[in-house]
Parts: sequence; structure tokens; C-alpha cells
Amino acid sequence: MSKGPVGRPTRSVHHLIRSVRLPNRPVRSRFTALYGVVFFVSAAGLLAIANVLTLGSRVSTMHLPGPEPAPQEAALAQAQMQIAWLQNQLAEQHSAQNRRLLVGSAIALAVMAVASIVLGRLLAGRVLRPLRTITAATRRITADNLHERLAVPGPADEVKDLADTIDDLLERLEGAFAAQRRFVADASHELRTPLTTMRASLDVAVAKPEPAPPQTVALADRLRGELDQVDRLLEGLLVLARTQHGDLPDRATLSLAHVASEAVAARSADIAARRLSVHETADGDTPVRGSRALLRRMVDNLIDNAIRHNEDGGWIRVATVADGENAHLMVETGGEVLDPRQVAELTRPFRRLGADRTGTGDGTGLGLSIVAAVATAHGGTLDLRARPDGGLRVGVSLPSVVHAGVPA
Repeated sequence: MSKGPVGRPTRSVHHLIRSVRLPNRPVRSRFTALYGVVFFVSAAGLLAIANVLTLGSRVSTMHLPGPEPAPQEAALAQAQMQIAWLQNQLAEQHSAQNRRLLVGSAIALAVMAVASIVLGRLLAGRVLRPLRTITAATRRITADNLHERLAVPGPADEVKDLADTIDDLLERLEGAFAAQRRFVADASHELRTPLTTMRASLDVAVAKPEPAPPQTVALADRLRGELDQVDRLLEGLLVLARTQHGDLPDRATLSLAHVASEAVAARSADIAARRLSVHETADGDTPVRGSRALLRRMVDNLIDNAIRHNEDGGWIRVATVADGENAHLMVETGGEVLDPRQVAELTRPFRRLGADRTGTGDGTGLGLSIVAAVATAHGGTLDLRARPDGGLRVGVSLPSVVHAGVPA
């Protein structure tokens, strides 16, 4: 190993560290490799220095000059022979000790290699632990609990700066979401007053003693229908804004199967008008807890969507089942084969599949958006899938309440 100036790393160490780059590996693996290389190189350097110093001192002691024998003195010659024999024995012992030292150094180097990896991984985990805590806390925060903060304790370092920056971002997001919901709710509420005034003006104009022209009556009926459509749209926006804001009034425990059966029965006239066949199945009790009004609105929207976006003489399948932890409601309809990419966007407001799927054309485009918002507000999920044979399958899963004899 080449040695550079004091206090500056050598080029070989720099080259070795640069070579240990794992761009496609996790950060902990890269830190482990970096720390392992640093520990291993340091241990190898220490062992090399110790071996050089030890071998140098032993070689210097082996070459000490001995006394010159006096040829005239036989005793001295015999003593010199004894000294030479002892020096040979000492040299052999030194050679054996050097071999043992080299073997021990190799074993120590192997042990240090393993220890370097273990220590590197421990140190990497220790360094990255605050980041893992921040990541886990950030994943728990969604649009429904933007009020939560990381609030990472500790000294003012880079990790705390990162956590504080994320908290500031969450605060801005919470304000933006709240402003958006307030705007939708306020605008929908304020628009109800002029709509009511226009509807009343139409009723007064048509109800005058003198008969109105047929064109005026037809125009009034058309305007009244459009006003009803706008009123339904505003009501849907209010429900969507209230649900997304987490406002769940009138909490109660009710049976999802019973609510679905009531929704189908209440629309028997619409079902008969389009000659639809309805198949209902209920597998066990499906108790759920939440806002009675919103859960009924969710089921009503699903049944309305199945009736409206269907073909005359088609079919509807309504099934409810509980698996212990969740209660499931599935509504299926027949029809033509749908594009899965367009189906995946139906939970967005004002998204439709096209003119051939709009049925009577009196939908607001908020039905499935409200269903998704209500399901999410109650801790559930909405699953939309295009059936391979044609039509749509809509599934709602809500946390189940294990309670016998649930009231509707």
C-alpha cells in the first residue's frame, strides 16, 4: 500500500472507495460496503505495519556480528561452534515465528473482514434509523389525516431539518385541501339560493291566470328539468365535500345487505321501466358502522349507476358477503366490453365512459366519486373492474362490526 503525505488519504484507498459504488442497491447496502471497506483497509494497514516492524527488528537481531574466533585457542573455537549452532536454532525459531505471525495475520484479516461487514451494517442501520422513522411516519399520513405531523425530536441537525421541512409541507397541503373543500361547500351552498329563485319564478310564470303559450310551457318544463339537474349536481358536490372533509353525521350500526335490499326495492319502478332482471344474494350478516345517511347514499348511487348505465332488458347482480373482518357489497351489470383504463378513472368527478354508457343522460358524473369518498371515509375501499364478458363490476369493502341482530 502506498503512503501519501501525513493527514491525506492515499490514492489507492481513494480508488478502492470509489470502486465500491452500488448505484442500484439500497442506501444501507452502500453504507455497509463503504464502512466495511474503510474498516478492512484500516485493519490491513495496521497488520502490515505491525508485521513490518516485527520482522525488521528480528532480522536486525539475527545479523549481529559475533566475536572473531582465536585460531590458537581450541576452547574458543568450540564455543564459537556452539554459538553458531545456537544462532541457527534461533534463526529457525524466528522463521517459524514469522510463519505463525503471517498465518495469524491472515486469520485476523479474515476475521476483520467479517467484522467490518457486520460493524458496517450496524453503523449504517444506526445512521439510517431516523430516516426510516421519518419514512414510516410519512407513509401513515394521507389526505384524511393531514393534521398529523412527524415532530421528530433531537438536536438541530440534517435529519431534523428534513423532518421539519416535511412538516411544513404537510401544513401547506392541509391548508390547500381545507381551502378547496370550503370553496366547494360554500359555492354549492351559495348557488342554491339563485336556483330556488329561478324555479319559483318559473312556477309563478306558468301558474298565471291567463294560459301561457305551448312554447312557453315547454320551455319552462325544460328549464325546470335543467334546474333539477343542477340541484342534484350541487347536492352531490356538497356530499362529496362533506365526506372528504371527514364529516360523518348520524353514526349508527346497520346491515349492508338490508340497505342494499331497500335500495333495490325503492327503484322497482325504474327497474321495471327498463325491463331489468335483478338477482340479489346475501351470505350472512354484513354489519357496518358509520354515517347512516352517507352509507345509504353510497348504496343508492351504486344501484342508480347500475340501472342508468345498463341496456334495456339487461341484468343486475347485487351480492353482499362478510368474511369476518370486512363486509363486501358487489354490484354487477352486463353490457358491452369496456376499456379497463377508462373504468379505472370513473372515481374521478365528472368522468363517464361515453354517450353509449350514459343511459338516460341525467347523471351528474359524481356518483362513483361519492361512493369512493364515502368508502374511504369509513376505512373501506372501492374496486372497479371491467367484466371480461362485458359490463362493469363494482365492489365496496367496509370494516365489519361483529354484532348479531344489527338494526337497519
